[in-house]
Amino acid sequence: MVREDLRNIAIIAHVDHGKTTLVDEMLKQGGVYRENQVVEERVMDNNDLERERGITILAKNTSVYYDGIKMNIIDTPGHADFSGEVERILKMVNGVILLVDAAEGPMPQTRFVLQKALEMNHRVIVVVNKIDRADARLDEIPDEILDLLIELDANDEQLESPILFCSGRAGTASLSQYEEGKDLKVLFETIKDYIPAPEGDADGPMQMLVSSIDYNDYVGRIGIGRIERGCVKQNQEVMVSEYHNNHEPYKAKMVNLYQIDGLNRTAVDEAKVGDIICFSGIPEITIGDTIASPEDPAPLPFVKISEPTIEMTFSVNDSPFAGREGKFVTSRQLRDRLMRELLKDVSLRVTEGESTDSFNVAGRGEMHISILIETMRREGYEFSVGTPRVLYKEVDGVKCEPIERLIIDVPEESVGAVMDKIGQRKGEMVSMTPQGGRMKLEYLIPARGLLGYRNEFLTDTKGEGILNSVFYEYQPYKGEISSRHTGSLVAFETGEAVGYGLFKVQDRGSLFITPGTKVYEGMVVGINPKAEDMNVNVCKKKQLTNTRASGSDDALKLVPPVQMSLEACLEFLAEDELLEVTPESLRIRKKILNNQLRAKARNKN
Repeated sequence: MVREDLRNIAIIAHVDHGKTTLVDEMLKQGGVYRENQVVEERVMDNNDLERERGITILAKNTSVYYDGIKMNIIDTPGHADFSGEVERILKMVNGVILLVDAAEGPMPQTRFVLQKALEMNHRVIVVVNKIDRADARLDEIPDEILDLLIELDANDEQLESPILFCSGRAGTASLSQYEEGKDLKVLFETIKDYIPAPEGDADGPMQMLVSSIDYNDYVGRIGIGRIERGCVKQNQEVMVSEYHNNHEPYKAKMVNLYQIDGLNRTAVDEAKVGDIICFSGIPEITIGDTIASPEDPAPLPFVKISEPTIEMTFSVNDSPFAGREGKFVTSRQLRDRLMRELLKDVSLRVTEGESTDSFNVAGRGEMHISILIETMRREGYEFSVGTPRVLYKEVDGVKCEPIERLIIDVPEESVGAVMDKIGQRKGEMVSMTPQGGRMKLEYLIPARGLLGYRNEFLTDTKGEGILNSVFYEYQPYKGEISSRHTGSLVAFETGEAVGYGLFKVQDRGSLFITPGTKVYEGMVVGINPKAEDMNVNVCKKKQLTNTRASGSDDALKLVPPVQMSLEACLEFLAEDELLEVTPESLRIRKKILNNQLRAKARNKN
């Protein structure tokens, strides 16, 4: 049976190439909204963090209707750390829309997601987006995409993929780079004609693969997938099995069935082959499980989820300020929250730490774990986080480490500084291409080499550089890399920072705090340009006497402090430091707070 009334597609692209904005316009022109309805921008990014950072973290399902055809659209994340989402989503669709920025061209994540789509023999519609950019390179981009398709061994049909020119923001599409369309009709027509309709045995025993998981406090886990064979009814008894035999097959019941209708989930009594459905009622369901009729419970093949490459230790906050700002502070609450995260994020791993109060959390990258930290902060959790570290792997008896494919776009005058720094971090250059007054550099670099480098990179390129990386492969260990070349300014006593104390300290380095900030002994209050730690007294007050009145000196001029984001704090951490995370503050501190005990420990080493 061929479902001519249905098309299943995913939108794949590098981060910030305009996927979510294009989906907005497809929803508007696909009749999802009333004519006078007020709609937020990037409506698919419905989580606060996604809206603030302008990135998609979780894949989202939606649908539009065009010419009597229901088009299920899946908006996927573009950031490398969430690529686990993209790999799974491609199992549910018959074709993809590959979005490429009209100025930046194909980027590392474009290569990664396109390779996955080509391996599954999906048809590809190439959309060159943001054609209204002043620096758009409309004549060169199609050639770059063709080169990439050839490099990734695309078949003849994929090499002939249609190329459309779009402005997601304006909601227009055309077949030529020299003309601007009026609406997205060309895109809808191309999807209708070029993307194959789903097909399968409508009368056979029911079978579907769970490709994505959602979580709801009321019904628990919600499985999402496409029906490969047969049809499914509400309250139907099914067998749950797994291709890699991670668990024994077991019987279960699909209590509620939903189909995606626009931005809503609509309850249905049954669904047919080719439909993408959501279901609840199976508490242990996970990605990669096959739901099948008990008559024929054969599991469907499924690619194993990529292993994590970065690990951090989460532990109970034991600083002098512990418990002042957070609502959830105990190890039991921390454990429960991390275990709950595992229910919906299958790329994450959580294991018990060295002590009963600590947990090792492993993910696909710094961004992946920092999003979890930020989410927990906002929920009222208070805890400490250790330095990010890469996970090594033994291959044929050889110690191997994760290598990243790094693409850098920098102004020509910054190339020397960047090449020097990446050379020190064991990066191997793959290519170097001039683009106008800028240079595009491609490297293979150990993941360790990128830890703590992003801030330095922005300084070296005066904020104009663009740096993107994606996991490449495991390779033999590359040797020692000296990561941090600066030290920390460490508070000498507990109290409140005052202007006079900060004024005396600011010549030693850059400060993180302002007058009035409460500090404790062992808290890091700034950066020392020298590669050693320095104890400083920021609470020192001016001694007043008859001959030295408070107003006799000039007003103290303080340099504005360095504003540290969560990612910047994680990059800054040294081996002997922790990041204290609370709903209101981020404080970097030493593991051993007492100055004398810390000095003794250092001398022992």
